[in-house]
Amino acid sequence: MYVIERMKVSNYLRVYKRKLWRQVISLMILIPLLGLISCENGEDIEPLGPTPYVFEEIKHFPTELNIPEQNITTVEGVELGRYLFYDGRLSGRDHPDSLMSCGTCHIQSQGFEVSINHSKFIDGHPFGLPTAEYPEGKKTPHMTMPLYNLVYNSNGYLWNGFIHESNSKSGIEGYEFMGHNELNYKYLESLVWMGIVAEHEMAGSIDKTVEMIASIDKYRPMFKAAFGTEEVNIDRISKAIAQFVRTLVANNFKFYKYVRREADLSPSEMRGYELFFSEEGDCFHCHSGSLLMTTNDYYNNAKDTIFGDSRDRFAVTNNLMHTGAYRAPSLINCEINGPYMHDGRFKTLDEVIDFYSEGLVYSDYVDPLMKNVREHGIQLNEEEKADLKAFLLTLTDNELLTNPAYGPPMDLGEYLAR
Repeated sequence: MYVIERMKVSNYLRVYKRKLWRQVISLMILIPLLGLISCENGEDIEPLGPTPYVFEEIKHFPTELNIPEQNITTVEGVELGRYLFYDGRLSGRDHPDSLMSCGTCHIQSQGFEVSINHSKFIDGHPFGLPTAEYPEGKKTPHMTMPLYNLVYNSNGYLWNGFIHESNSKSGIEGYEFMGHNELNYKYLESLVWMGIVAEHEMAGSIDKTVEMIASIDKYRPMFKAAFGTEEVNIDRISKAIAQFVRTLVANNFKFYKYVRREADLSPSEMRGYELFFSEEGDCFHCHSGSLLMTTNDYYNNAKDTIFGDSRDRFAVTNNLMHTGAYRAPSLINCEINGPYMHDGRFKTLDEVIDFYSEGLVYSDYVDPLMKNVREHGIQLNEEEKADLKAFLLTLTDNELLTNPAYGPPMDLGEYLAR
């Protein structure tokens, strides 16, 4: 009896599966036909929604991505963000002398920094648009930081880590932003509205920027494709630009190819590599973090004995031992990322190497990792300095600097802020 019942059930399942497959096949035939009928009747078929952007999994890079659930990355959002990143009208103005965008100070060919060779900014130190109070533009408090590989950083943004999800301070009230009723300082997205209103950057206003971008015909369908409707607001502008920035990934440098066994290092580069990751060279403690070439942590690296900067790490944490501490920047593209340090005091890589070799100064706030501070540095000879520099030059990612997908859309024409 039990066997018979099992046979009945088995026959029933076979019949059910055949019916189910017939229904699936019918639907597979019917759906395209419905599409044809709709097209013949002149009816538009609404898209299913934005296309998810797939981040490539990169060997030896972190697997955890810092993408807030309020702003999932999409292909359409990234493309909109790319346009906004480079559009000088992001400043809320369209006069040629008043254009400014994210791309004004974060230049692709210079590793998304200003660089010391910029024709406008003296010694690579950027300043904002002219205002009545600052006719020449106000200088930024710190040098620009590179924007690549930020999708792997969950330890705060800016030199002092002020932008972090734990930051409870409110920005400007009255705007819907990342699920909050105020602009805030929690996310990568926050840097967009901050750049718009900062007097040392665009020196503008949220409302004027939104009004300007909303008045441009090209953007309405792009906002609809990215967010479902044509509405333009600061939340969407910030989200789109942040989506684009998160796609800026640098991983095509010679040292990474060496790790993947796709390239060889020269004898000098190899000696520099071994020195960099040794206790003698003492570089890797702050500039490792898988192959990001930074831990994304904050250190007082023995530059000063007197501290007067109101925007160091101490200003964020109120931890006295964070006095004079700043983020260790990634060394990827360090060949072209000068001037160096938060204040741009060193103009060349040679100066930086000399500083860590024999220029360290002791203070009560020096990070314990700077264990050679009493000897003023690691005391390299000239050959070791040359080898260390040779290794640092293997960290240049030329693909990042030239990839058209990261560059300015040429159809922006006269509105590209230079």
